[in-house]
Amino acid sequence: MKRFLIMTMIIPILLAIGCSRGAIGGAAVGAGAAGAAYEYQNKMAFEDLEDDWKAGQISKDEYLRRKKEIEKRSLVY
Repeated sequence: MKRFLIMTMIIPILLAIGCSRGAIGGAAVGAGAAGAAYEYQNKMAFEDLEDDWKAGQISKDEYLRRKKEIEKRSLVY
C-alpha cells in the first residue's frame, strides 16, 4: 500500500514537469518557426509571380488573380 501511495504521488509530479513552461515555450518557438517558413514560401511565390509578369509570360489578369490568392493565404502580403 505504501508503494502505491508513493507512485500515485510521483506520477503526477512527473507529468507536471513535462508540461512545464519550458515545454510550452518550445512549442511556441516551433510554431513561430513554422509560420515564418510559410511566409517565406509566400514571399518566394510572390517574387516568382512578379518575375513571370515582368517577363511577359502571364497576362495582367492572371497576375492579379494569382496575387490575390497569395495575399489570401498570407499574413504579410
